[in-house]
Amino acid sequence: MTTTGKTLPAEKAALRSPLGILTATTATHGTGDDGDIALPRLPGFVESAFSPLAYEVAARCLTECPGDGSRTAVALASLMGDTTTADLASRRVVSGRVHNPLLFMQATANSVLGHMSREFGITGQMFSLSTLDDPVTELLAMADLLLEDPELDRVLVVGIELGGGERLAAAYRDLVEESGRPVPDLPEAAALAAAVLLGRPGADTPVTVRSAEGAARIDGHPGSVEGLFDLVATHDRLLRDGGSHTLGPFVLTHALRERNETDTHAHQ
Repeated sequence: MTTTGKTLPAEKAALRSPLGILTATTATHGTGDDGDIALPRLPGFVESAFSPLAYEVAARCLTECPGDGSRTAVALASLMGDTTTADLASRRVVSGRVHNPLLFMQATANSVLGHMSREFGITGQMFSLSTLDDPVTELLAMADLLLEDPELDRVLVVGIELGGGERLAAAYRDLVEESGRPVPDLPEAAALAAAVLLGRPGADTPVTVRSAEGAARIDGHPGSVEGLFDLVATHDRLLRDGGSHTLGPFVLTHALRERNETDTHAHQ
């Protein structure tokens, strides 16, 4: 796994213990694809798709698998954060307009986490991450670490990426200049979000995730959430078809189906 010209140690990607997937979902807005959704309304958040789309995928997971908020943690990963709001606030200041404190508030990724905690009663730890690596590796490693805490049962991980204008494109060009990695090609108004609710493997987690030996890193531009989309798609496919699949440095397995088949053979 690499970032801009630097090689990270192999143990960076390893999970110390397997994880179980409780549920997972994705949402896109403004990409031009058939699966795009209308931007959800989120009180207190305006102009940008960042917080509404992040909240949308989180709410889907937490509604499908409700649980004890005091035993739930959340980690949100985004390389650039809410660039739409940050750019809008900057343009207002440069043009001499009165500063809008609402824009300052929502430009911080932690703002939507606060809204989420209030709506779903989450009092566990909450983190915002910015990574040049693939968010899959960073978020799963964070969930693995957090679930070592005996007071936590679940970790909701969320990844979000926005399209942007020339300033964002220039920042990406600087990041990939020496690495040979691609520059994202998203429309300016586009937004991608994915969420996965994780716990330790058990009866309520039919798909498990563990580290793969000697597997390749997940490719893509810095901070790309496409790997999370692949993770969700793999999870859905395994629920339907069973089996195992290697995704970058991880192996996903439909553990419950394998156990059930073993039990069936044992009783024949």
